[in-house]
Amino acid sequence: MTRALTDDRRYTVEEYFQIDAGSEVRHEYVDGQIIDMAGGTDRHSHVIANVIGSAWSRLRGKECQVRESNVRVRYGRRVQYGYPDALIVCGPPQFDSTAPRETTLLNPRVLIEVLSDSTEAYDRGRKFERYREIESFVEYILIDSDRPSVDVYRRQRSGLWTLEPYSGIEATVPIESVGIEMPLTEIYAGVVFPPGTDAELTMPSSPEKS
Repeated sequence: MTRALTDDRRYTVEEYFQIDAGSEVRHEYVDGQIIDMAGGTDRHSHVIANVIGSAWSRLRGKECQVRESNVRVRYGRRVQYGYPDALIVCGPPQFDSTAPRETTLLNPRVLIEVLSDSTEAYDRGRKFERYREIESFVEYILIDSDRPSVDVYRRQRSGLWTLEPYSGIEATVPIESVGIEMPLTEIYAGVVFPPGTDAELTMPSSPEKS
């Protein structure tokens, strides 16, 4: 999704909550600034919906559950807030008591972002830096919306993060911390990739009736 600073002034957390609650547009709160999260493309939304559906079907009945992008997370050494495209939380959700109602999670285990041209550098860089300060957070899944490609960052016991890329429509992405796998055929089901990317989605054809 595209991102634009509202202005250069610094806001308090209380002001941020008031603005975010009264707006149809979601906002991040970073270093005292309020950042607009503008709407994404149909393809971006399609991929998010596929991911949530695929994860939900595999986590049904388990202690870990998927959440969509209306749930806010708190992160960073400074008090900061944002909205991942999707997340997985395990066990009882822990909520930020300073935020209104049960709107802001403190203990996501997996964070998922669907990349766009305007946000990829931020999602891989500064946003990931801030996310890494969440103690419960152990897997970061970055999904390309223009071709069948998924990068998974995993926190090791040493505290270091390692990257494992998965590409090609026949690949399967393991989400190790919650014990599930998601095929790229499900993540990109029905997605029409942009022309010229050499990333056509070829789904298995139905057997012909004799």
